[in-house]
Amino acid sequence: MRILLVNPNMTDAMTRSMTQVARDLAGEDAEIVPLTATRGFPYIASRAEAQISGANVLEMISEHHRSVDAVIVAAFGDPGLVAARELFDLPVVGMAEAAVMTAAMLGERFSVVTFSPHMARWYTDCVRLTGLEPRFTGVRCPAEAPASVDNVAETLRDDLVGLVGAATAEDGADVVILGGAPLAGLAQQICDDAPGILIDPVAAATAQAMSLVRLAPNYRRRVGRPAAKSSSGLSRSLSTLIAGETP
Repeated sequence: MRILLVNPNMTDAMTRSMTQVARDLAGEDAEIVPLTATRGFPYIASRAEAQISGANVLEMISEHHRSVDAVIVAAFGDPGLVAARELFDLPVVGMAEAAVMTAAMLGERFSVVTFSPHMARWYTDCVRLTGLEPRFTGVRCPAEAPASVDNVAETLRDDLVGLVGAATAEDGADVVILGGAPLAGLAQQICDDAPGILIDPVAAATAQAMSLVRLAPNYRRRVGRPAAKSSSGLSRSLSTLIAGETP
């Protein structure tokens, strides 16, 4: 199977690290096809930025969806996820939703640990959308945002381990999600130093995407498909799809 990993952030280094996590999880069972946004933001850090990037996600998927079996939206806030599921007849998995669903199957209560307070309310919204907020203990993050997201997993490693400890000891979380594309791969690196069960959202999304492909959902009689209509200013591939035409 082929899985498209769409990074709505414009930073290639993030795409490389997330792709490596996905490939390590998939092994020989799936080919991971990475794709990095060419417009938008170096790193999406707010709900407003996610709203803008969601349109980019739809265009990126529309250009490749016929050559892959599933899509991972590789940004923790899942920009464009719900809209993509309306448009495309293949499994589309978001990092945040996949991580939350996985956490719910591994423990009773879960938390999110991230590296910046700017994302705390937005990440809480992501949990709320899953319907699992009663089992959510909250977001733990440093008091101040880092000056740069480059190498944040390394520079804040000890702080993040401490936040995981607080999430488990003080908040009562059994499972801790390490949220944010710059933290890809960190869960495996610190699992022996931090308490609780740690979840890497990219790994969770990859595992769920592969499982959904194997389930072979039938989209021929799906409901809720948007009505075909004309548009202006969109990419050719996306406007054709929205118009209900075959490219």
